Amino acid sequence: MENFWDYSVWATYNVIAILLISLLVANILKRRIPLLQASLIPTSVLGGGIIIVVAGVYKIFTGNIMFDEPFFAGRGTATLELLTYHTLALGFIASTFKSSEGKLSKQRTVEIFNTGVTTVATYLLQAIIGVSISMLAAVLMKDFFAAAGVLLPFGYGQGTGQALNYGNMYETQFGFAGGKSFGLTIAALGFLSASIGGVIHLNILRKSKKITITKKVEGKISSEEIQSDDEIPMQESIDKMTVQIALIAVAYVLTYLIMLVLGNMVPGMKSIVYGFNFLLGVLSTTVVKFVMRKFRKVNLIHRQYINNFLMTRASNLFFDIMVVSGVAAIRLSVLEDYWGVILIMGVAGLVVTYIYNYIVAKTLFKDYAEEQFLTMFGMLTGTASTGIILLREIDGEFKSPASDNMVYQNFPAIAFGFPMMILATMAPVKLGVSFAVFVAYFVVMNIILFRSILFKKLKRK
Repeated sequence: MENFWDYSVWATYNVIAILLISLLVANILKRRIPLLQASLIPTSVLGGGIIIVVAGVYKIFTGNIMFDEPFFAGRGTATLELLTYHTLALGFIASTFKSSEGKLSKQRTVEIFNTGVTTVATYLLQAIIGVSISMLAAVLMKDFFAAAGVLLPFGYGQGTGQALNYGNMYETQFGFAGGKSFGLTIAALGFLSASIGGVIHLNILRKSKKITITKKVEGKISSEEIQSDDEIPMQESIDKMTVQIALIAVAYVLTYLIMLVLGNMVPGMKSIVYGFNFLLGVLSTTVVKFVMRKFRKVNLIHRQYINNFLMTRASNLFFDIMVVSGVAAIRLSVLEDYWGVILIMGVAGLVVTYIYNYIVAKTLFKDYAEEQFLTMFGMLTGTASTGIILLREIDGEFKSPASDNMVYQNFPAIAFGFPMMILATMAPVKLGVSFAVFVAYFVVMNIILFRSILFKKLKRK
């Protein structure tokens, strides 16, 4: 029987409280220190950095790891990793619940498709560069994990949650000591790359006077933005926010049941199945939304239960927790032999992502090239919110289609990106073959991406 005063009762809450307090402190620092405002570093990344600094100081004075103390029941680091894992899927589920309105024109459909292909092509390019660096490092450094470079696209392209998932897989199944912290550190460098690269690019634009740098002024939110006429009331016998969380919970339980069945069917791939919790979460949410639409058609449901405004708030909360917990979970002590490789990989990831996405934006999105570039560069080094932060600097009212491209591109990106995720699980065993497939797939993605230009030239010949 648990006693209420035992640390085990309070441990998980204590971890979450520390994360939320760090976010509050980071937000205050961001508002008070001009240099931090100019850096565009997300508050969640700054919050995670604050925890790392505090934990480092704590170890210097006490000799102990802060999150291994009784205050966190000795399992604080594991709790941080679990929070990162679960909030990745929960954030995707909340985002998927949001409804999209209006039909897309043919041109917009093509641009969204091209954005999704660009996303996957960038993943592949990051994988090629990352693996090239890690294979060279394995030759120069004894016992270095040659497939470590595969974590570059998961840290930069997909963010903290997937960096942890694959880092954990490489650590537990393939013996990559420090794999989780390696992936999480790459993800943290991705946020810094987005901030540094984004600020440099914005300053270039500012000095060349090619485009006006604007700041979006936050105003009052209209009632139409908060809810539509056919929705359930904001407060009745059950609060509307409670309903949103319940729907997210239903989708995530369904996700778990799917993973449970698949994991038992293919026990050898159980870690891979559970690593795709976010992807299966999107699938489960789509099923739940489909069932709710059918119920409404046959009048089993009379009102709209899903609220876009509240689902956005929920997804932002989950992603904030994901990032701050992921950064805080980094164990610097296990990376002492890897810092050179990590920094080289981080810089290389910044450069190739910047150059490739700039070329694509200038070539295929000529009407809003700068907006498209900043959105994609921010997303493919940090998260979607990082891309929005950069876009807001030059398109405060989101008048360009860049933000919509980023939202809707998930469908083609998941379709084209899924084979790469499977391939990444094979890389530690068959790295040479995986590298060759990465290169070949990158070529195929670029043929698809630049098809209008390539086929036009062929017709002329």
